[in-house]
Amino acid sequence: MAIATLLLQVASTLAMVGLIWFVQVVHYPLFSRVGQSEFKRYETDHQRLTTWVVMPLMLTEIATAVLLIWYRPMGVGSIAIWLGIGLVAAIWLITFTVQVPQHAILTASFDAETHRKLVTGNWLRTVLWTVRGVLVLWMVCPKT
Repeated sequence: MAIATLLLQVASTLAMVGLIWFVQVVHYPLFSRVGQSEFKRYETDHQRLTTWVVMPLMLTEIATAVLLIWYRPMGVGSIAIWLGIGLVAAIWLITFTVQVPQHAILTASFDAETHRKLVTGNWLRTVLWTVRGVLVLWMVCPKT
C-alpha cells in the first residue's frame, strides 16, 4: 500500500507540475488576447473545464500526501512527508484564497489589473508545485 500511495502521489504531483507551468507560461498570459466581448464566456468556460482536469489531480495529491503519514515507504522520513503536506496545504490555501477570487472577478469581465495579479501571483503556486515535484521525485528515488 505504501508504494501504491507514493506512486499515486508522484503521478498526481508531476501532472500538476506540468500543468501549472503550462498555465503560468502559456495559458494565463494569453487571457489578455481573448477580447473584451468574448472574455466573460471564455473565463466561465475556462473555470468549468479546468476544474474537470485539475480537481481529480489535486484531490489525489492531497489525499495521498496525507495517506503517506500511515503508509510511508521505507527510506522516506517523516520530515519529507510533513514538508509535502505543508506544501500542498500552502498551494490549496493560495488557490482558494487568492486565485479563485481573482477568477471570480474576471468572470464578470476582463480586468487588466486582476489579470496582472493572477499571472504574477501564480508564480508562487508554480514554485511551490515545482518544489513538491522535486520532493516526490526524491521520495521515489532509491536511497543508499
